[in-house]
Amino acid sequence: MRTALRGTRPPGPATVTTDIPSSALALRPREAAKALSISPRLLWQLTKDGHIPCVRVGTGKRKAVLYPVADLRAWLSREAEATKGGTQ
Repeated sequence: MRTALRGTRPPGPATVTTDIPSSALALRPREAAKALSISPRLLWQLTKDGHIPCVRVGTGKRKAVLYPVADLRAWLSREAEATKGGTQ
């Protein structure tokens, strides 16, 4: 599945899409996946594996997972630098 996703993106630097409101502190999973141009399923897998930073808020049935915009931007920058350096 990851191989198929890699083939669909145009070459160039990775960026978070700009349709995120500048006042947003955090994104819900579906919004975060869209901003990163990946599927929600891949986002969950990366979250579960501890690769993408998230914040879990609430208790019981009202528990939610949020992705802070600043953390997503920092993570994406680190991933882009690691790819440029050839460490992956």
